[in-house]
Amino acid sequence: MKRFYAKNELSFSLIWITLYVTLFSAAESFSASVGIVKSVTVPLCILFVLFLWRFIQKNHLMEKYGLCKFQGSAKSYLYFIPLLFLASCNLWGGITLRFSPLESALYVISMLCVGFIEEIIFRGFLFKALCLKASIRQAVLVSSITFGIGHIVNLLNGAELFSTLLQICYAVAIGFLFTVLFYRGKSLIPCILTHGIINSLSVFAVSPSEAFSAVSAVILIVISVGYAIFVF
Repeated sequence: MKRFYAKNELSFSLIWITLYVTLFSAAESFSASVGIVKSVTVPLCILFVLFLWRFIQKNHLMEKYGLCKFQGSAKSYLYFIPLLFLASCNLWGGITLRFSPLESALYVISMLCVGFIEEIIFRGFLFKALCLKASIRQAVLVSSITFGIGHIVNLLNGAELFSTLLQICYAVAIGFLFTVLFYRGKSLIPCILTHGIINSLSVFAVSPSEAFSAVSAVILIVISVGYAIFVF
């Protein structure tokens, strides 16, 4: 694994993305067949987190992949205020309990893990690998678009086409913001936390109308892109 990483970081990152998308989708299907939401997904996500953490720590890559303190002045932390607004997006339409307490707990655990995994493989592995072969702007755009398009796999798990297309659009925008924050602050921790909270709170989200979803998506895109341009 270490030799392959050293030889070609871009191929390494793409393989991790492919493994993650494929295995996560399969785990979701198995969880559905078991009848308990995220029952298979949670163990898989935990294994992913442990393996990624061990690989990064063992090879002294903590700072390279942003598992370190945000590097900036105290004033710079004020730039994280919009992240609090983004983190609450799944509660804009109201709050409901869709699953049992056990399933809700499993859902939250899996989504917190997904926040870590996706930030490491998309913002960490992929972005850093692209920086070796392209300009910063190109690396930011490609990693952001790749992150957004990756959400198309949700169609395989039963998601509706309209909601998935909206998710792809605002995921590209949020991915753009997170990549810029990582580039400027050298830390993925704010992105990991925000990503994990956004995902986790979706378990308590009320199913919105198409109109509400569209308006929410536009708000997310405007805030994310505007905030990213401001920070960049």
